[in-house]
Amino acid sequence: MRVIAGKAKRLQLKTPKGLDTRPTSDRIKETLFNMINPYLNNTMFLDLFSGSGAIGIEALSRGAKFATFVDKDRNSINCIKENLITTKLMDTAEIINLDVVKAINLLESKEVIYDLVFMDPPYNMDIEKEILVILENSNIINNDSIIIIESSIETKFDYIDNMNFQIFKTKEYGSCKHTFIEFK
Repeated sequence: MRVIAGKAKRLQLKTPKGLDTRPTSDRIKETLFNMINPYLNNTMFLDLFSGSGAIGIEALSRGAKFATFVDKDRNSINCIKENLITTKLMDTAEIINLDVVKAINLLESKEVIYDLVFMDPPYNMDIEKEILVILENSNIINNDSIIIIESSIETKFDYIDNMNFQIFKTKEYGSCKHTFIEFK
């Protein structure tokens, strides 16, 4: 796994040991960033369920101003730190070693607004809905924020119609997909 483009281009990234994380392939990551590149420059980026930190690091490499990485797993946190040091991006990052819900509560007290929120929760556990309900009423995003969810292809978002969100794009890759969400 590597950084695809930007100031940290071609640098190799580590992945956490074990089978608890599922790194996004370089091909899928490249497709994702081709779609969000116009939104990246000088943005605040939130990487939930960060794993190796590869998505947030790619965002920083391509021009995001700052990225916050959230993961509750100690191995993932250590991996993110190593990858930020390798890419020399540590000074534009914050790492939070908490459950995502607790991390969002912490971030709300800091009054930071994120332009882009990426989440890659464990597949097929319906965690996406819980986090979207929290984000819908949170002060860490605003009407211009974009939420991107990586999920299994089977994940349904039919509940979105009952929220203040709407899906404006979906990109399927085979066994997974990216769903792009914004406020109505």
